[in-house]
Amino acid sequence: MLTLKLIASIVLNVALFAIMLLLPAGTLAWPRAWVFLGVVFLATVATMFGVFRDNEALLDERYKLPVQRQQPLADKIIVPLFVAAFAGTIVFIPLDVFRFHLLGQPGPIISVLGLVMFIAGWTLITFAFKDNAFAAPVVKHQAERQQTVVDSGVYAIVRHPMYSSVVLLPVGMSLWLGSYAAAVLSILPIGLIAVRIVFEERFLKRELKGYDDYTQKVHYRLIPYLW
Repeated sequence: MLTLKLIASIVLNVALFAIMLLLPAGTLAWPRAWVFLGVVFLATVATMFGVFRDNEALLDERYKLPVQRQQPLADKIIVPLFVAAFAGTIVFIPLDVFRFHLLGQPGPIISVLGLVMFIAGWTLITFAFKDNAFAAPVVKHQAERQQTVVDSGVYAIVRHPMYSSVVLLPVGMSLWLGSYAAAVLSILPIGLIAVRIVFEERFLKRELKGYDDYTQKVHYRLIPYLW
């Protein structure tokens, strides 16, 4: 059953990216999109079998609804907005590449750097999942799972490494797929995740024992030496 869950997760993830890119593009003749989907496939396989195969409880947690009873009201508002902004940025990429041509396309070097950024962002997420067995999709105190503060691995560098990937993923995929305008539009999901951090930390300081001490130990929320 776990293997079926992992395979279904891989298929679903790649399918979602394919739909959001190829359907608005209106064509399958987009080599960079196929390279990108290949990267997403390999990255998802690595994450599923490298992390979730050994932590089915976290996999089940990740597939719960993005709005839950225990979730603070602010997070119930921010999460749907973030999902819409992130997905909207992805959908905007093919629209700009094939129709709008707003700010032109990056050259080969910048494009390749974008793909490297995307891979780096995905790698960061994978490490975050590996280090934090409580990485739920919503803000909540998981008392039933004996949640504790995680302060090792990538969590010893920044307090929200999964959110740090949001700085890399949409910008990176936009540059690789050829849209400066979409890279600029990425400020929307990045901004929303920054707002979420503020509300999340207020909640965790109040509800999760040791989190306040953790913020004194690890000073940076999202980007080392910046914020």
